[in-house]
Amino acid sequence: MSETGKKLIVTGSGGQLGRAVKKRMEDRYELVQTDVFEGEAIRKLDITDVDAVTALVREVRPFAVINCAAYTAVDAQEQDVDNSYRINAIGPRNLAIAAEEAGIPLVHISTDYVFAGDKETPYTEFDKTGPISVYGKTKLAGEEFVKEFSRRHFILRTAWLYGDGKNFVKTMLKLAETRDCLSVVDDQIGNPTSADELARAIDHLLPTGSFGTYHATCEGVCSWADFAEEIFRLAGKKVAVEHIDSEEYARRNPQAARRPLFSHLEKMMFRLTGDFRMCDWHEAIERYLA
Repeated sequence: MSETGKKLIVTGSGGQLGRAVKKRMEDRYELVQTDVFEGEAIRKLDITDVDAVTALVREVRPFAVINCAAYTAVDAQEQDVDNSYRINAIGPRNLAIAAEEAGIPLVHISTDYVFAGDKETPYTEFDKTGPISVYGKTKLAGEEFVKEFSRRHFILRTAWLYGDGKNFVKTMLKLAETRDCLSVVDDQIGNPTSADELARAIDHLLPTGSFGTYHATCEGVCSWADFAEEIFRLAGKKVAVEHIDSEEYARRNPQAARRPLFSHLEKMMFRLTGDFRMCDWHEAIERYLA
């Protein structure tokens, strides 16, 4: 059956990933975009309201639901625990309930923060989780609800995401306008990932029946300091990067949540189930800045 004309509900469509999904899929699917605000072609939906979620899925009768909605302000959630669980755990639960009732797939986006970050080798989809922040704990709870209530689910764990919206890349470039030296953490290691590449991974999985949990990040790893230096190099910015460790960062930012030090996500499930490959992070950031 052709994809053309099939409906997709995309929650959190005003965010970085939601915009990337729209750009990639709008020519082949009829997108029903939702977010927590009113706007052009965007419907208001509170994913923490199970009745509202179920009513929308019954009304639209989509081919699938893609959940791009999340509470991602990591530091703020340390003091906003209930709201974090409502959005990151109860919201996915509600979407899973509605998707299961309709007999359709649910694509849910998760994070490297579900791991403790204390390994010395890459994390696979089969490794034990152990979040160390409220954000990580609530995202893991969301994963568990999706697995419990939806048989047809894709859980995609991603990391260090950037796209059309507020992100690390834009923050660095904004600071570079007025600063000639910036302090950036160098002992947190991960996979910078473009929203466009994550949208491509969703697009690849969506028509398949290869349900399960996947790591979906760009290839290659670096530190935040390495990433900042590459951003400045590609943008032609003459900014020195002072490498600091996480302890120093915490001293300067006492309200900061704990981050996993090592969150290299290995894409074992993609390797075991097919030949899909995401591009290298150097290539992705160069394309983004171009």
